[in-house]
Amino acid sequence: MVLYFLALLPPEDLREKVKEIKLEISRCYGASHALKSPAHITLQMPFRKKESAEQSMEEALSGFSEKCKPFYIELGGFDFFPPKVIFIRISDHRPLVALRNNLLPVLWERLELTKKQTGNRFHPHLTVATRDLKDEAFPVAREDFSGREFSSGFEVKSLYLLKHNGKNWDIFKEFPFS
Repeated sequence: MVLYFLALLPPEDLREKVKEIKLEISRCYGASHALKSPAHITLQMPFRKKESAEQSMEEALSGFSEKCKPFYIELGGFDFFPPKVIFIRISDHRPLVALRNNLLPVLWERLELTKKQTGNRFHPHLTVATRDLKDEAFPVAREDFSGREFSSGFEVKSLYLLKHNGKNWDIFKEFPFS
């Protein structure tokens, strides 16, 4: 069984800017776990599937993404899920919530994920620090990032399937919108 997850990825230039922030957090606060994946907005948390299921997953996700239209999202400022997570805020969640709500039946019916696997809560964000941010470092990092500006945006044009290689997350397949 292999780990996969579904996400939206910003364009390469914005992924690099976010990676610089992750590297700074690693240097200053010792938290490097977020560097194990490219900058992304998670649509479906990691789930396990046999590699033999990849073709059927690709067919289902391709069929879904072909029905989606591109949309623009704006990123603005930093926020927090205490005691471990620092993330970049997404200004308007509505198009992301709509996309995920439309994706859920595909996840349940075609990818055969359970409702427990897909979860009830969805708070779109772009993580820059997670898991390994130490309890004592969080308040200092929070104070540092509370006062920082970050403003950007991008057109969401594809859905991505990421695959874990045993150490990091790789972009496995892109599913362009129509």
